[in-house]
Amino acid sequence: MENFIDTPVNQTASKAQIKEFFTGVYTYMFMALVVSGVVSWYLANSGLFMQWFIDSATGSVSPLFYVVAFSPLALVFLIQAKYQSFSLAALVGLFVLYSSLIGASLASIFFVYSIGDIATTFFVTAGAFGAMAILGYTTSVDLSKMGSLLYMAFIGIFIAAIVNMFMASEWLAYLISIVGVFVFTGLTAWEMQKLKAIATDTSISSESKQKMSLMGGLTLYILFINLFMSLLHLLGGRD
Repeated sequence: MENFIDTPVNQTASKAQIKEFFTGVYTYMFMALVVSGVVSWYLANSGLFMQWFIDSATGSVSPLFYVVAFSPLALVFLIQAKYQSFSLAALVGLFVLYSSLIGASLASIFFVYSIGDIATTFFVTAGAFGAMAILGYTTSVDLSKMGSLLYMAFIGIFIAAIVNMFMASEWLAYLISIVGVFVFTGLTAWEMQKLKAIATDTSISSESKQKMSLMGGLTLYILFINLFMSLLHLLGGRD
């Protein structure tokens, strides 16, 4: 994931305009969370996850699972590259597809963790995420340098996680999760500061701001999911 939007800061928008922008950001974010939650729960409870993604002969994951797990990466790069030229409706459709694919991958957690641990971790994630979002919005400290370093750490975590899919090292998984908590909470504060700059910039057209609110919702959704998975690995007791 990269920085989607470069934002010059010009005249300050009204409170109503700022509220409208952030309403859009959080609407897209919560929409994606609901889609992912519904898809993951349905696949796990209907038996479709085991049918589609687990090889019954060996008990290991099927090639289709890896396709579903890695296709969101290509999709997010497509959205990033084309968000300015695609219509808002097309972007919404791709966003829904993206969150559905993430939900399909997340269905696996229902076979590893209890419902109680998943629910508890979700609320812990929401609290930590909300606190850092407020901090990022209200702080007067420039977080841009910190954000650049955290994105480098994010790339490192992503590469390490892919390697560990084949190594299956428990200690490396815990290390990735611990570092991930700090990286994703820090990036949440930085992204909120960037989104505030967009919301208050009156030089950006209404149509562009609508697309940017979707991109902001996508970014926050990605950070929330990654923070949730990091905390779940640390806090959840495996069944």
